[in-house]
Amino acid sequence: MGLLLFMKTERLRTVLSTIMLFALFLSVWQLSAKPSIQGKSEGLPTPAAVMSRGWEMISDPFYDRGPNDKGIGIQLAYSVGRLCVGYSAAAVVAISLGVILGLSPILYGALNPYVQILKPISPLAWMPLFLYTIKDSGWSAVMVIFMSSLWPILANTAFGVAGIKRDYLNVSALLQLSWLKRLGIVILPAAAPAIVAGLRISIGSAWVAIVAAEMLIGGTGVGYFVWNEWNNLQLTSVISAIVMIGLVGVLLDSGFGKLAKAISYKE
Repeated sequence: MGLLLFMKTERLRTVLSTIMLFALFLSVWQLSAKPSIQGKSEGLPTPAAVMSRGWEMISDPFYDRGPNDKGIGIQLAYSVGRLCVGYSAAAVVAISLGVILGLSPILYGALNPYVQILKPISPLAWMPLFLYTIKDSGWSAVMVIFMSSLWPILANTAFGVAGIKRDYLNVSALLQLSWLKRLGIVILPAAAPAIVAGLRISIGSAWVAIVAAEMLIGGTGVGYFVWNEWNNLQLTSVISAIVMIGLVGVLLDSGFGKLAKAISYKE
């Protein structure tokens, strides 16, 4: 009973601290902001102006009035669509290659130097090469997502597979399980926590990369929306879009966080 009361008290303190910090942030923002004059802001817009603009954006998120005037819902849909394609392709390639590397120390040692060279390269550095070879800005952005997602999943998968107890693999060999059954029954379940950790890291990196890539390619996407609104000096729209980008990132991360807890519980 005492422990339960202590936990509730700690949770209440955490919630109150969060609210107080948010109130402090809004106060500092309000003091730093300058109200708009005749519809034009002379500096940082006020929190009220940003919230008003944010409400307008989510009230009609799917309007389409031309190439440079689409609702935030359409822009986010394009970004999430590119994210899903590039991220899914990277997950398939990285998990497949990670399993092979994890099971073969010799191959892992041979390829590891190349992985270490390619891993620290910014995904955006590949954009000119993708634009030159693919000649399509949308698919080039997808490839940027692919490159940003590949390495964390690959490294975690190889680490997780390499850490599987040899007894498990030996038993599966004695039972004469086929390669596919060995993969589905022994290897992937045993390495699942490490794989999901890599997937969770990669989804954050991918979401960051797609916003930056869309600022370069233009056309559609939430990254382009932010850049276009900045060019129009609509700071209220820029800040509102930044908040929405953050909320989508939180939802993506929390989804993989719940998956990681579920897998850890099963294990």
